[in-house]
Amino acid sequence: MVERSAPLPYPSGWFCVGRLRELAPGRLRTVRLMGEDVVLYRTRRGAVRAVGPHCPHLGAHFGAGGTVRGEELVCPFHGFAFGLDGSCTGSPDGVRFRGGLAGRHLRERDGMLFVWAGAPDGGDPSWELPPAVGVRPLAWWSGEEPTHPQEVMENIVDFRHVRVLHGLDTREAAPPEVAGPLFTVHQRTTARFPGLGPVSLEQPVTLAGLGLMHLEVELPQVGGTLWLWVLPTPLAPWRTRVCVAAAATVPVPGGRSVRAVDRAASWAALRATVRIIGQDRVVLAHKRYLAQPRLVPGERSIGLFRRWAGQFYPGFHSEAVPGFRFEASPESGVMD
Repeated sequence: MVERSAPLPYPSGWFCVGRLRELAPGRLRTVRLMGEDVVLYRTRRGAVRAVGPHCPHLGAHFGAGGTVRGEELVCPFHGFAFGLDGSCTGSPDGVRFRGGLAGRHLRERDGMLFVWAGAPDGGDPSWELPPAVGVRPLAWWSGEEPTHPQEVMENIVDFRHVRVLHGLDTREAAPPEVAGPLFTVHQRTTARFPGLGPVSLEQPVTLAGLGLMHLEVELPQVGGTLWLWVLPTPLAPWRTRVCVAAAATVPVPGGRSVRAVDRAASWAALRATVRIIGQDRVVLAHKRYLAQPRLVPGERSIGLFRRWAGQFYPGFHSEAVPGFRFEASPESGVMD
């Protein structure tokens, strides 16, 4: 892997830390986010919380022996218990103290859990995730990649690489639309999904920050609908867990949607998407992030994407952080 002389810092935003189904009532688990542990737990009644990993009493790690007792999180070291609001509610000898857990903002969307990470100090969310789609994924994959969330998301506007590396007929149908933390790409792709045959993907792709990419596609060939999510979560500098989720509804004779058919179609779409990510992997592992790329005609959307992405690095000047000042080669015809 090449050394990167100007890596991007951690971005702020909402990042997926897993699925609700992975967190049964009364259980907890530790996840990694931007070089730190976050403890997720779910109470017996089903409330889900995300907190900093260490007990404010003497610093024990909740993920190393901590338990969920009813609606409380209990420290493994001295037995101090904490309520849903993070306050200390008691201990084996009845002692309590002021102060509470370092809570993290958490949202659930379509069975997926997102935690807010606000560079550089956590902070409160400056924007909200889009509303739930109303469909839970039927297929799920995750893998660690030697890259940055911005690099993962930038691929959606890099149409040239889609044709060259992936062999897909992908075109930009209209210029991207920017609305605050949302970036919508209009593309037209003809792809072949196993079991579905040639599928024309002509719906917009929406990015919500640098942690959520969502695509909803009507499938006229079979009269169904496909939903895809790509969810990059930064674990460490230039180390990202990429999750892919898929759901599909495919009517069978009689107009009904059978769960087994939907699941098979979802897995087919997911495998096709993961195969594309695998083709990117070798390039991402060895490429260098260029703050001032030499873009050519037809790549204007890459510059627009990078300027949009600059908002997710609070506390840094656009001129001071690599990648936020866009300059094109004079011969490219791409303007600032």
